[in-house]
Amino acid sequence: MDVTTAVTTLSQGEKIKAGLIWASQSIELLQGLGPVEQTGGIHLVKGLCGMIGNEVALVRTITGDPAWEEVQPLLERALVMIESGVPWEAVGHLSGALSKTTNILQRSMTFLSENGVL
Repeated sequence: MDVTTAVTTLSQGEKIKAGLIWASQSIELLQGLGPVEQTGGIHLVKGLCGMIGNEVALVRTITGDPAWEEVQPLLERALVMIESGVPWEAVGHLSGALSKTTNILQRSMTFLSENGVL
């Protein structure tokens, strides 16, 4: 890893992390909505998960870090749960993706700290 890669990972990863939290919280909010509102909310969450997936693919391509490949399948499983009509089951997969993302970010922060950048 080099400094540029670590900084890119940090900036993109924080965006991904925030998106995962937003998606999880949005799914939790769906349970309190009526059927019509839930349908709209599900479309919104699916779009958000798609955008997060695009960001994961982008950071994987830019940094070349294979650790991001562990995040994508979790997002895909979350989307399957959402599309299958059980969106609340997606939260566990999104949490797993959040955990993997946090580990990647921690590794980048440690590298930057050890190299005197942070």
